[in-house]
Formats: sequence, structure tokens, C-alpha cells
Amino acid sequence: MEQKTNIVLIGMPGVGKSTIGVILAKVLGYSFLDADLLIQEQEGKLLREIIEKKGTDGFIEVENRVNASIRADRAIIATGGSVVYGKEAMEHLKEIGRVVYLKVSYAILEKRLADIKGRGVVLKKGQTLETLFEERSKLYEQYADIEVSEEGLDVEQTVEKLVEALEL
Repeated sequence: MEQKTNIVLIGMPGVGKSTIGVILAKVLGYSFLDADLLIQEQEGKLLREIIEKKGTDGFIEVENRVNASIRADRAIIATGGSVVYGKEAMEHLKEIGRVVYLKVSYAILEKRLADIKGRGVVLKKGQTLETLFEERSKLYEQYADIEVSEEGLDVEQTVEKLVEALEL
């Protein structure tokens, strides 16, 4: 069994999982793995193309399979916002790492996500960003080992707060 040597970043699209993950990896001397890029690489398509071709449920199946197969050691793993819909993926990620929920308020998120469709965000038919935020927030809290609020912080301050929370 692999030890919890990884740090897994979860949270809504636009909270900065990839941006913060890269900087955190440099600060800690870890490698960086972007799960969305891994999905695109394995599928040979952009996220939005996978969603268009397979639908939201099909995309979530692909995301679950790819995330459940991640093998890493001393890595910062930035996940896609919808990773929490995959039970196997989340169980696996919790086994191999400490799961950190990067939180922002809905108001901040709304400003950051002006182009939600272009980002490959998984929205079900009739779902709004607000209902998605409410639905996922509960799941992020359920799976998180640590929660870090980014309210009023810039990227560097968020990384500092994250390092403190991880007690590394």
C-alpha cells in the first residue's frame, strides 16, 4: 500500500488548484500532476470534447477511471472540479494523499468563471453555477482532510496558508 506522500487539491473550477499546485510543488520540492491534463492525454481529446462526445455522465466515468489509477509519490495532484463525483477516484486519492479543499465564496467564484463553458466545466442540463457550487461544496467538505479558505488572499498567501495547514 502506498503511503500518503501526496497532496491532493480539490475544489471548484477557478479556485486555482493548478496555479497553487505548481507553486506548492516548487516550494515543497514535490512533482506536480494535473489530473485534467492526464485525462486529456489518455483520451486524446480536450475536456470539453470528451464532455461533448460522451456527455457529463460519460465524462465523469472517464475522470473517475483516470483518477483512480493515478500512481504518484511526493506529488501535488490538482484534480478537476468534478472529481468528487467519482467514489473510486476519491477513495484512491484519499489512500495515496492528504486531500485539501481549496475554498472560495460563490461571489468570488462567479467573477473568476466568466467563461464556464470554455473551461470544460461539467454542468448537468438545467444546472447553474450556483446550484453546482451548492451541490459540490458538500462533497468537497465530505472528502477533505484539510480545508483552506482563500478569502482575501493572493496566490502566495494561499500557498503559505496551505503549507501551515499541512504542517510540513
